[in-house]
Amino acid sequence: MWKDPIVEEVRNVRNEHAARFNYDLDAAYKDLKRLEQESNRETVTLQPRRTQEARKVG
Repeated sequence: MWKDPIVEEVRNVRNEHAARFNYDLDAAYKDLKRLEQESNRETVTLQPRRTQEARKVG
């Protein structure tokens, strides 16, 4: 089976980052948010989208 080298690289980087935090998702997330803040890049936060079910009820 053919493997895309870019996808493999992304998966490896993601796995290495998670391993640094013993696969603790909260700790890994906090680190990513810290890196985001330190980058001084402009970011956008979108409002959550309403689900189909929420639209029917509301």
